[in-house]
Amino acid sequence: MAEFGRLVAAHADWSVDPRKRWVSVGRRDAHGWRIAAPRPVGDVTRFLPALLEEAAGSPVALGADLPLGLPRHYAACRPEAGFIAFLRGLALDATFFDVAATLAEIGPDRPFYPMRGVKGMSQALHAAALGLAGPLALRRACDHATSERPAGAPLFWTLGPNQVGKAAVSAWREMLIPALASGLPIRIWPFEGAYRELLAPGTIALAETYPAEALRHLGLRLAGSKRRQRDRAGLAAPLLAAISALDAAPDAALGEAIINGFGADAAGEDRFDSLLGVLCVLNVLAGNRPDGAPDDPWIARWEGWVLGQTAMPAGRAPDPPMMWR
Repeated sequence: MAEFGRLVAAHADWSVDPRKRWVSVGRRDAHGWRIAAPRPVGDVTRFLPALLEEAAGSPVALGADLPLGLPRHYAACRPEAGFIAFLRGLALDATFFDVAATLAEIGPDRPFYPMRGVKGMSQALHAAALGLAGPLALRRACDHATSERPAGAPLFWTLGPNQVGKAAVSAWREMLIPALASGLPIRIWPFEGAYRELLAPGTIALAETYPAEALRHLGLRLAGSKRRQRDRAGLAAPLLAAISALDAAPDAALGEAIINGFGADAAGEDRFDSLLGVLCVLNVLAGNRPDGAPDDPWIARWEGWVLGQTAMPAGRAPDPPMMWR
């Protein structure tokens, strides 16, 4: 990595609501990292090209708080060789992202559910409609609970405050698929190699991140809720110390934002998460966390992983056969 000299690191906190999409950007030069205050992602179609323009030929290490991969039990029925080939093929699929309103509408080519709350709906019925053995099969390995945190939401589930399905729909359809179709120089971790190895001049290395994981990786503990400004402000001193430990410094606007808890509006938690995400990226680039994923062919080819995560999942369903081997 040192041979690149200058380097850009960024993290996008993603949401289906454009008002809650924020990105934090850090730039490295001979004096270390300088991190700017979070800013809105803005026009999704311009987001990745604009990062490349800002980098002016330097590598871009980008994290994003959104799923990058498919659960292995669903992937086992796919004809593609892996997740990236699957994404490229979605450019020709007009219905994949249409969220199903009823169980009868669910199928391998229309897996997202439910469009709205329906009496009696459950993840078990969702899994059955997809031909999966049970609700555990809806999750990727990195979505399962570990000894350090509870389970994350299944990729295809689109209801509730913790769902990630809608963010995946918007990011894949509006950002990733057009970028791949246009030939934008983007490499997606871990499907194309270890993260630091993906950092080439003029290229974006994209990895899935999880801000709550970043808190643990940095040794930080938030007292209260990230949704409350006063609780975010209470973390200011240890957060600034963690930034300094990464050979980084906030610009004036970011320093002020950290001290005041990232503002009182509803997007304050998103600005907070975008900073945690970029610190996760810096922590991996510094070698403090691994830049690879577990040695599992399903993870490497289909499921993906969370950058820097080392805790392994528990309670998974048995693996399906690897038809693509």
